[in-house]
Amino acid sequence: MTSPTANSPPSIGGSSGKGVDVTQPEDGVAATKGDGQLYNLHVDVSGVDERALIRKIDMRTIPWLSFLYLLSFLDRTSIGNAKLYSMETDLHLTDIQYLLCLTIFFISYAIFQVPSNIVLKRLRPSIWLSTLMVGWGVMMTVQGLVHNFSGLMAMRWLLGMFEAGLYPGVNYYLSCWYKRSEFGIRAAIFFSAATVSGAFGGLLAAAISYMNGVGGKPAWAWIFILEGLVTVVAGAVSFWIIVDFPDNAKFLTEEERTVVIRRLQGDNQFSAAGEKLKWKYIKKSLTEWKTYIAMFAYGGADMPLYAFSLFLPSIISELGMVSFLWYQEQSHARPGYKATPANLMTVPVYVAACISTCAVGFLADRYGNRGLFNLTCLCIAAAGYIILIASRNAKLSYFAVYLAACGIYPCISNTVAWVSNNAEGSYKRSVSLAMVNSWGNIQGAVSSNVYRANQTPWYPLGHGLVLMYIVTGLIATLVLRYILKKENDRRDRGERDELIEGRSGGWEANGRYSSVEDAQREKGDDWSGYRYTL
Repeated sequence: MTSPTANSPPSIGGSSGKGVDVTQPEDGVAATKGDGQLYNLHVDVSGVDERALIRKIDMRTIPWLSFLYLLSFLDRTSIGNAKLYSMETDLHLTDIQYLLCLTIFFISYAIFQVPSNIVLKRLRPSIWLSTLMVGWGVMMTVQGLVHNFSGLMAMRWLLGMFEAGLYPGVNYYLSCWYKRSEFGIRAAIFFSAATVSGAFGGLLAAAISYMNGVGGKPAWAWIFILEGLVTVVAGAVSFWIIVDFPDNAKFLTEEERTVVIRRLQGDNQFSAAGEKLKWKYIKKSLTEWKTYIAMFAYGGADMPLYAFSLFLPSIISELGMVSFLWYQEQSHARPGYKATPANLMTVPVYVAACISTCAVGFLADRYGNRGLFNLTCLCIAAAGYIILIASRNAKLSYFAVYLAACGIYPCISNTVAWVSNNAEGSYKRSVSLAMVNSWGNIQGAVSSNVYRANQTPWYPLGHGLVLMYIVTGLIATLVLRYILKKENDRRDRGERDELIEGRSGGWEANGRYSSVEDAQREKGDDWSGYRYTL
């Protein structure tokens, strides 16, 4: 039995993308529903321009969702910028209390990701994602009104709870629109908003700091309040901007919806036409071996990501790099003047990370081998942290920060794309993505506690622990890629072939089915014709 592979999905249209023919897929089964029929068999799609359709979908989904994630990452990490403007002093926080405020966010953020993705599948994305945004925008705003440690802790918990659903939810949502060979660059562009938020966060914090004392509020409070209000407004208008899943997206014609779903089914995404919630789909995710290995691969990059984003302003500030800037106000400095150059110096670092993330997303889509791209990026990140541990030179350490950023950030979106590529079944993919993200964000709670004030300016413990996580990610990536390759080899040899009624060959142990379509629908990515992305 031959079948399209995950790395090489079947072609559904001509090279021009015009006059798409999705009525004759390879093997005669790839673009069929479980009943063996093409989706919307009665619909003529010969007049649909596939490339124009994808551009149309891109413009309606990627820009706005990326903007929402920019706000999300900005809101969760701006506490690192606010810290430099006397927040700890005003709220009478000890170093331990500040670290606890960072930690509690990740606990609620991790707990609510799987339930949120299940709800997202049951509800319309326009409703659920908009509701989450308004919720965390309110929490962010109130965070600027707190007066003590307990108030900040409560707001950080609620902020994590509402933000939990956006990142895994949007990645699952995008996987319902694009083929596996198209998903990586979209995931990378979406995630690159995190790097943009890092750069923009430093600039914004520096600008907002001039509001120190306005309305009796300090600069750090205005950072929270203004960013939170922007999020509330964005969440409110998102209800009319975010489009729903392909089968009921109102901005597409019936012919366009048909093309979208048929091309997904032609990519071995058999559940694209719809799938009813069943416990067995969720159970598959909870018992999936490759998901658990992927969790360690993802955690090996996610913990360093949060450690980097939360503490980069402090690391740069403590390196003494401010002395290299023009911004010197030694005698008439306003409160937090040293924070501004530190925040500004984070900007080019995040720009480099953004470029790296998009480049890896594009190349991994084109050439496959997502695991090899992860290995390369993690090695670059490891080199950066080895330098940070060994260096006692501010300029060299600043260079190492660039290596770390360009290695860590691409791994996040690339690993998400890797997990999505290798999970068939809409509910299974939804839960698997949420599980991987949850595990990664639990590691974020660890990252909140590794940079201690008593280890400035070089932070040997923090950098060492981050390096340990990167090595763990390297090992997990190697193991996952090896096992996936072995499984593909077994399928190439026919060891996983099912017994199909009316056909010769196959093994009873792999299941007996009345048709290939039944095997596809019931087994998902366990089907013998499915090939994993390496």
